[in-house]
Amino acid sequence: MEQKIIPNLWFDGAKEAVDFYLSAFPDSKLGFTSYYPNSPEEGLQEFQREFAGKELTIDFTLGDLKLTAINAGPMFKFNPSISFMVNFDPSRDEKALEHLDELWSNLMDGGEAIMPIGEYPYSKRYGWVKDKYGLTWQLILTDPEGEPRPFIIPSLLFSGKNVNRAEEAISYYLSVFKNAKLGAEPARYGEATGPAKAESIMFADLMLEGQWFAMMDSGEENDFTFNEAVSLLVACKDQAEIDYYWEKLSAVPEAEQCGWCVDKFGVSWQINPVNIEELMKRPGAFAKLMDMKKIVIDDF
Repeated sequence: MEQKIIPNLWFDGAKEAVDFYLSAFPDSKLGFTSYYPNSPEEGLQEFQREFAGKELTIDFTLGDLKLTAINAGPMFKFNPSISFMVNFDPSRDEKALEHLDELWSNLMDGGEAIMPIGEYPYSKRYGWVKDKYGLTWQLILTDPEGEPRPFIIPSLLFSGKNVNRAEEAISYYLSVFKNAKLGAEPARYGEATGPAKAESIMFADLMLEGQWFAMMDSGEENDFTFNEAVSLLVACKDQAEIDYYWEKLSAVPEAEQCGWCVDKFGVSWQINPVNIEELMKRPGAFAKLMDMKKIVIDDF
């Protein structure tokens, strides 16, 4: 099944970051690269002119997850509100523990531990690391019993003003996406833990359009929440699907620009046609995109 929701990562220097991830993850590959126009006359806005002719987006795959790196400067910074859970399953990889430790070492190069690698009540081997670019990864030795999960799963942490909203978000996303289901019975906080209320979501996962995502309420006080550093791109088959997802997900009118929108939890989405690469080759396409809010295919 073609991946419909593609995490996009905002970097100040995307090529260097992608090269790092391709070297850190053994099962990885480089994909398509798009470029900024070469001149302001082709639609570059003032803040983009330093990027003329340089990489705009770089597609790459880690394990079985497609991602896109956006080369757009230092405007947005990563935080742990969206991290990536990396599952090492001993039933599928006899060297799962060894491979987990290798990846931990790679990601710790210039990075730092948010939760040190070690044994925890929910796993014999787990660690949460912030890499040299600020992106965070949760590495876990999984229990092979039960339904298997993909190697990498985007994980949303509801903290700050969003704490205790994970269950609301799960219901919301299950209603928005048509091919969707809840995973295993959610693990809940047995009692109030920091800002998390009793019975709020300690951990849950759900499938949206064939892809797994994790959701958690934070049990610690944090001052960060979702921002544009990580956005989720929905690849739409036609204008009707673009219109549907835009109506369902866009909740902050002032955030709407060139196919980007923000939902009621602050999560950033990009609602794009699947043939965006072909559309962007048309004359004046970049300038037209910069003037759009919701993408209108016929306007290209």
